[in-house]
Amino acid sequence: MSFKLKENDKVVVIAGSNKGKEGKIIKTDRANNKVIVEGVNIVKKHQKPTGMNQGGIIEQEAPINASNVMIIDPKTNKRTRIGHTTDKNGKKIRIAKKSNEKLD
Repeated sequence: MSFKLKENDKVVVIAGSNKGKEGKIIKTDRANNKVIVEGVNIVKKHQKPTGMNQGGIIEQEAPINASNVMIIDPKTNKRTRIGHTTDKNGKKIRIAKKSNEKLD
């Protein structure tokens, strides 16, 4: 399965307890098919104090499966699938399937 999402893509969660939330992809993990989305799937982590930080309970984003998010079409602001095509120079580019709008 090809991994079509990239960092800084605007996505919407389509499944799970965070369904309907939107955010930007902070990090991708292609090996495990996971993404971390800004402001989505917030978990509390108990962190021990070190020399750099004071510790305590920290809230941070946890990874979610890439199949549970869809990219947002830049033209219609609705969720869409990702397709590929080539531009005039023969370079492969990503497009939104609903509007044929170029992504990136």
